[in-house]
Amino acid sequence: MDWIEQVFGIDPDFGGGALEMLIAGAVVVIVVGLVLARRRASRRDATIR
Repeated sequence: MDWIEQVFGIDPDFGGGALEMLIAGAVVVIVVGLVLARRRASRRDATIR
């Protein structure tokens, strides 16, 4: 069983693992977005000073 099935007791993707991959992909996209936003903000702060 995948972790969603173990934690919630439901099988939304019928054991295919697609939901887990979607969640992992979303987390990666969010982290990359936050890193890029922080990098852009720090560059902007360095130019202002």
